[in-house]
Amino acid sequence: MTMHGLRIAALDEEACAHLHDATLTVLEKTGVEVQHEEALAQLAKAGARVDGTRVRMPRYLVDEAILSAPKEIVLDARGGDGDTAGETEARSLVLRAGETYYGTGSDCLYLHGPGTRDRRPVMLDDVEQMAVLQEKLPQIDFVMSMAHPSQVPSSYVDAAQFAAMLRGTRKPLLMVTPHAGNLDLMMEMAAACGGSASWGIYAMPTPPLVHGSDSVDLLMGCARLGVPMAYATAILQGATAPASRAAFVIQGNAETLSGLVISQLARPGAPYVYGVSQGAMNLRTSSVLYVAPESYAVQQACADLAGYYKLPSFGYGGVSDSSILDEQWALEAGITLLANALAGVTLLHDLGYLASGTGSSYEAVVLMDDMVRWVKAYLAGVSADEAAEAVEEIDAVGPAATHLGRKFTRHHYRDWLAGDLLDQQPYDAWEAAGASTLLERTAQKTRELLREPAFRLCDDASGELERLLDTVR
Repeated sequence: MTMHGLRIAALDEEACAHLHDATLTVLEKTGVEVQHEEALAQLAKAGARVDGTRVRMPRYLVDEAILSAPKEIVLDARGGDGDTAGETEARSLVLRAGETYYGTGSDCLYLHGPGTRDRRPVMLDDVEQMAVLQEKLPQIDFVMSMAHPSQVPSSYVDAAQFAAMLRGTRKPLLMVTPHAGNLDLMMEMAAACGGSASWGIYAMPTPPLVHGSDSVDLLMGCARLGVPMAYATAILQGATAPASRAAFVIQGNAETLSGLVISQLARPGAPYVYGVSQGAMNLRTSSVLYVAPESYAVQQACADLAGYYKLPSFGYGGVSDSSILDEQWALEAGITLLANALAGVTLLHDLGYLASGTGSSYEAVVLMDDMVRWVKAYLAGVSADEAAEAVEEIDAVGPAATHLGRKFTRHHYRDWLAGDLLDQQPYDAWEAAGASTLLERTAQKTRELLREPAFRLCDDASGELERLLDTVR
């Protein structure tokens, strides 16, 4: 138990220190490639050994960056800028090690559903509609696009996605952008909608051990603007990383910590979220997997390292490699959601992904919202603080009596989760109610949610958003 409820760990403090030391050896001896002239100059000035684009970082430089990074980051909700619909209320998030928030993912190419086998390319309207849906789901804490609309020119697809999300929700946003050119614009757009500090960026290095020019631009640009950066490596065992789990963790840690150094040199105290190492490959088919069990063991270890550094973390769950919404999808999504919630990942994203991250689904997000309720109820654990009250209640009722009708029962029954989408009826009652499947019930609830009134920006904010978007169209 921790102050946040049930948690598990793969590494104790001694093991974290051992892997940290191994990581520092890699960064000092092997180094990383940094394909960015300004960053190279800053690294050399700070004491790193720079040979062309190869950078070898002394241990003190990494440790100073860890100390410099803030241990808490606030992502604001946007409020007072539109009409509120429904009972769900957006809330600001305080990102810190051990605290978990739940959100979706970015940039899927296909939308699955509402039928089990329906699949089509995503459109820009899907980004807004997905945000509208997530605004209404109480367990979704932060919003990502869930769609990469191919019909929008690449020069401003990120700005168009960002605008669509701002129209649909007041919840904090996490964005993926291919380059840093639109960061200032996105800051203005968020401010126009009521919250310049309501968003962050997710970016990646290029494994193995390479920080490309676009990634470094984003690291430095976000640092200077004070925009939180979730920097996560996507390495593949036996391809862009060694095949053993320990080696995988060490290389991923080296890439993430060297990104942290670049960020902190650009601006000390820049908000940085430790991206846990992720990715796996089926070496027989070369396909990239989302649900390899080894990946979740590695993510657990990396989440432990993030806790060791006292940094908020970024990992994924609620996902599946299944090509359709089926039994495999439900099984894998539930397992992976619980695994990384138990790991204590701070920003648990990609809820509702299928087809190994190429597909999104409205129904999948709705079902994951219900599954997060289950996971939160489980993670709450059992508190020994209630023992004295419990003894009094047991004594008051005594043997061979019932607790039905007791005030204690009425009060504490609310602590027990009532099912929503998961069927808990006896067979006869389930059959009499229509004998619906989980996916059928989820599809029905999704249709009902999308028909409900939605959050909408006020006219002034909407007009300013369009004006800003026109500058890059």
